[in-house]
Amino acid sequence: MGAGACGGRPLAGAASYGLLALLLVVSAPLGLQAAEPGDGCGHFVTYQDSGTMTSKNYPGTYPNHTVCEKTISVPKGKRLILRLGDLDIESQTCASDYLLFTSSSHQYGPYCGSMTVPKELLLNTSEVTVRFESGSHISGRGFLLTYASSDHPDLITCLERANHYMKTEYSKFCPAGCRDIAGDISGNVVDGYRDTSLLCKAAIHAGIIADELGGQISVHQRKGLSRYEGILANGVLSRDGSLSDKRFLFTSNGCTRSLSLEPDRQIRASSSWQWVNETGGQVHWSPGQARLQDQGPSWASADSSKNHKQREWLEIDLGEKKKITGIRTAGSTQSNFNFYVKSFVMSFKNNNSKWRTYKGIVNNGEKVFQGNSNFRDPVRNNFIPPIVARYVRVVPQTWHQRIALKVELIGCQITQGNDSMVWRKTSSDTVGSTKGEDETISEGIPSEEIPKGINVTTVALPLALLALLVAGMGLFAALRKRKKKGSPYGSAKAQKTDCWKQIKYPFARHQSAEFTISYDNEKEMTQKLDLITSDMAGS
Repeated sequence: MGAGACGGRPLAGAASYGLLALLLVVSAPLGLQAAEPGDGCGHFVTYQDSGTMTSKNYPGTYPNHTVCEKTISVPKGKRLILRLGDLDIESQTCASDYLLFTSSSHQYGPYCGSMTVPKELLLNTSEVTVRFESGSHISGRGFLLTYASSDHPDLITCLERANHYMKTEYSKFCPAGCRDIAGDISGNVVDGYRDTSLLCKAAIHAGIIADELGGQISVHQRKGLSRYEGILANGVLSRDGSLSDKRFLFTSNGCTRSLSLEPDRQIRASSSWQWVNETGGQVHWSPGQARLQDQGPSWASADSSKNHKQREWLEIDLGEKKKITGIRTAGSTQSNFNFYVKSFVMSFKNNNSKWRTYKGIVNNGEKVFQGNSNFRDPVRNNFIPPIVARYVRVVPQTWHQRIALKVELIGCQITQGNDSMVWRKTSSDTVGSTKGEDETISEGIPSEEIPKGINVTTVALPLALLALLVAGMGLFAALRKRKKKGSPYGSAKAQKTDCWKQIKYPFARHQSAEFTISYDNEKEMTQKLDLITSDMAGS
């Protein structure tokens, strides 16, 4: 009995100790258990000189007892601009719930509750640490902020709507990462958007900027419409909208025309589907039926097995190298054939070159485009940067029931005098070079934007004028030797500097909507852009 009693005490003690430990764990502040630096972070997209960041669950209630800590930066030598689009933190004292910005020399905040918070902070640094901490609370959306370098003083957040601005025309800078921020848009790139639409989200939908990059937008307001038709484009769903007093449109680059296709000569496919109908007639879903504007069934592949190893494709020959800025796709368009392609990749090439896959700019991986969600409604995707090629292939990745496609390519000719990029071989002062028919220089400069100080060496001189120059060469030889200064066009060094400035600030004179990457002095970024654009151009 005594031994049993004596032996029972340790068991009872252990049980009591275990119960006490359990109670301590349960009653301990949750912040001590799992307050990891990333627990409170939500949407976070960042690129070279801009980005978007939110608290977890935004715009829903942020979680209890979490910490979000991220360091954001822009290229060295630039100042950092922070814009708070929304701040809704329950705490009034900032003791347990707050937003704080800390640089190497300054601290901004903490911010919380109903205190007055600056909408914009221009910091004297290129890097800052954002810290958001939450304790116990009931309500609060948390925060949404955007940032950019000081090159973009017209930065806005993802929450700005067109009806926030009274001017008829204006230009703003959208940060990277606005596509997946909650908020509706209504309308489309052709008819315009309802003025209650989010500006940056609409710009992504319109194909003016890429979500991964952000970029400059130019907006002009017009009289509203009685109804706005919504479509899916660039991964953003625009909804149908009702009457409004005003609408807005984006300034385009002019390279947005439908590229005409001849079905019998320009379109072919890896295979096509044939079947016999009830009356014994043979129905052929041929590639010649793949034009979006044509009535009737689409092209469909012979094999739509998910286990089929050989990729099916629809190929278009444009006859010559063209600039392709987008594509519109639809499914079978036949109600009794519920076929459509849900996702696809793009391949392209030029004469006597290998096929290349269109890649994303940020991760340099194969870019998968969001296709159709039904057999009927067209979906648009834009190429930023554009594809410059003669041949393109649409290569389905996922589909519903059977691969079926109708397509329309959007773009323009590569000719001097229009709003497209003019690809030309110039002097050694121009970035890139051309070596053959199918190679394209890594960066083009719009012809109307060439600085007057640049001496373009590819000007064709009339034969008579050339003869006069040769004859006069001897007469002016002595005068030229006496000259100590360079030509009236400026030195080669000055030309190179002006050319670089034009490439570095491509929007300085003319607002272009087709290529929205911000250029900076950093060598690594310049080399990356050269490689990417060269890869896009094809060789």
